[in-house]
Order: sequence, then structure tokens, then C-alpha cells
Amino acid sequence: MRPAARLKSLAPAVCPLPPPPAPVNLLFLAPQLPYPPRQGTALRNWGLIRHLSQRHTITLLTFTDEAASAIPPELTAVCARVRAVPVPRRTRAERLRALFSPHADLARRLWSPAFSRQLADTVRAASFDLVQIEGLEMAPYLAAIPPGPRRLYDAHNVEHMLQRRAARVDLARPARWPAALYSWLQWPRLKQLEAWTCRQVDAVTCVSAEDAASLRALVPGLEPCVIPNGIDVAGYASFLAPAPPPDDARPAAVIFTGKMDYRPNIDAVLWFAASVWPRVRAAQPQARFMIVGQKPTPAVQALDGRDGITVTGAVDDVRPLMAQAAVFVAPLRMGGGTRLKLLEAMALARPVVSTTLGAEGFPVQAGRELLLADAPADFARAVLRLLTDPAEARRLGLAGRDFVQGRYDWSALLPNLEAVYRRLRAPAGAG
Repeated sequence: MRPAARLKSLAPAVCPLPPPPAPVNLLFLAPQLPYPPRQGTALRNWGLIRHLSQRHTITLLTFTDEAASAIPPELTAVCARVRAVPVPRRTRAERLRALFSPHADLARRLWSPAFSRQLADTVRAASFDLVQIEGLEMAPYLAAIPPGPRRLYDAHNVEHMLQRRAARVDLARPARWPAALYSWLQWPRLKQLEAWTCRQVDAVTCVSAEDAASLRALVPGLEPCVIPNGIDVAGYASFLAPAPPPDDARPAAVIFTGKMDYRPNIDAVLWFAASVWPRVRAAQPQARFMIVGQKPTPAVQALDGRDGITVTGAVDDVRPLMAQAAVFVAPLRMGGGTRLKLLEAMALARPVVSTTLGAEGFPVQAGRELLLADAPADFARAVLRLLTDPAEARRLGLAGRDFVQGRYDWSALLPNLEAVYRRLRAPAGAG
């Protein structure tokens, strides 16, 4: 068993930039193809790979629903090698057995003997300096990594906290008790899996100070390095929408984006549509609410066409739709990590209304970069405030863009991750 990682947490906003690192030969293990980057996990992984590839050699091992020949050229352009294994499919019986197993369901969700063999073969065929595990779903493959390369676990979420919060939210609705039971069973198992994972690696990174504190509570002595989620701010500049003219008669659009089979996103839009949106429409009958994202569940799809609500499903690029919206909402009541969707909205200078949980992990202040509200009436009032006060909406939007540009562009974040690489490669006892 490896000692707990002891890399000091690095705050991107205050750390001096380290010197340029020596090139590192990296093997990335990712749960899905990072391109096209249509949701949080892919957005983070694509950002990391795209920018790290400018100074380091990247090999990507991942899962795909498509044939190997369908790997996007954007990935092959930045990676030295891309190896893709078909995503495993579990039978209903296998899923039921997993529920009553003492192990976390997440540990079996992407388990594939073919992937395990490909991982071992890939490591033996090259001299990797580091294997980077992207997310807890990939942690079970730690045991398949042959000796040699150092290991880094990049925690996109603290999964046991996500399930604990989900259980608390769903317990309030009898119709959601089966989901609450699932989360209640899973969160202690995930707690064990996360603690085990952190002890098996040489370094741990996570996306927020809150997540770092949660992981430290699991493994005394662990010092995760905070590498926040980031975006390419320049990639949003061409989509910035001009301020609408005072006589603009178009119905105002409120928008939410996200992967719509992801439980926190499902809960967010169902709660907003049932408890917040009727209050907004009562005051602004022409207002529209757009739910944008792939794989909407039947419950989400059923909202389409009701009370000015549109469910788009997957789109090639969310930026044009986000840029035209009057308000971006993040009505999240469960989840963890930090929300890339907020960074995208702010990069587009869209005013944001979020729950406190939805903005967790970002050093924001209510009324400065965004508006915060947790009760339905308060959330509706915040949305209406921005719909009826264009000057305030523009002020918040510009403040949000300045906030993202100064703190969350990948160019500002990656030097701290490269400092982790440098420490991992340093001889024992150095530094």
C-alpha cells in the first residue's frame, strides 16, 4: 500500500508561478472520450489534455460507445496515442447484485477485463512517468497498473458527499424514497472506496477547497492539491452577445445546461420547473425556460412544451444558446465539486442565479458576481430582478466574466498541476 499523498494544497489565486516543467510522459485514464466536451467530466479532461499536450506527451486510455475508427481527430491531434475500449454493459441482474454488494456500485460501473488488459499492455509497452486517474470510476484500475509509473488521482467530485446530499434531498419526497435508499446504501461504501483510492496513489488533486477538506477527513495526513475546474476563456469571446436594445420585444430566455441523465441536474430542473418557474411566469408570461443537454430522462422530456419550457436534448455547441439567454440558472440541490456550467455562463457574461450549493467551491459573493437564492420564492425574485433590470444583469454578467478570466482560465491553473508532476518526479528526499 502506498503512503498517503502529502503534496501541499496550492491556491491558484495566490501561488507564484513555478518554472517551466520538464516534459512528462503521461497516461490518462478517462471514463469517456473527452471530445466533444459536452458535459463536466469531458470539459475538465479535454481542458487538461489539450493544454498539457503543449509541453508533455499524452497517451489516453478511455471508453467509447463508438468504433475505434471514430475517435475524433481533435483527440488524435493532441495525444501521442489514443486507446479506446468499448464501454461495458451491465445486465439488470448484475446491477441488482451490485446494490446488495458490500462494495460501491460505482466501482463496478465501468469494470472491464478488456480495459484492464489494455492498461497493463499499454504501461508495459512505454516508459510512463505518471498515470493520471480521472474520477473515482477509474480507481478500480489502480490494481491493474504494473509497477513503475507514479500515480495521481484527480477527484472530480467527493462522491460519498454527493450521495449523502442526494439522500437528504430525496427523503423529503416519498416518490423519491427508492433513490434515497440507493444513496443511503452507497455513500458509506463510496467513503471506503475514496479512502482506499487516496491511499493507493502518490498524489491527489481535487477541484475545490471544500472537496480537499472532505478528503482530508477521510485520510488523516492527506494533503490534496486543489486544481479547480477551468475553461478557455478566449474560446467564449466570439459568442459574447451585445446588450439588447431597450425596445427589444423578444421573450426573455432563462437557461440551464447540463447532462440531463445526471441525477443532480434532473433534480435541479424538476424543482425549478415545479417550484420556481410558475412564479416567474406569473410575473413574466412570455418568458421562456430552456433545458439544454444530452440524454434527457422521460421526466425531464415531459417538461417540453409546458409553460414556455423547451427541452433541446443534445446540441453540438451550447455557447450560442447560452450567449442569447437573459439569465443562467443553477438551481442545484445536490452534487459536489464545482460546476463548469457556471464558469461557461460567466465567460459569456451571462448573469447567474444559483443556489448556495450550486456555487459551492467558488470564492464568489452574492450580489457581486452572481445572485444566490435557495428558497423557491427567493430564487424566483432573483430571476425576475435580472429579467426586469437590464443594467443590473449586465453589471453582474461583466463582473462574472472578469472573475472567470482572472482565476479560471486553464493558462492560470495548469502551472500548479505541473508543480505536482515535478514533485512526483523529484528524487526521494529532494525538495
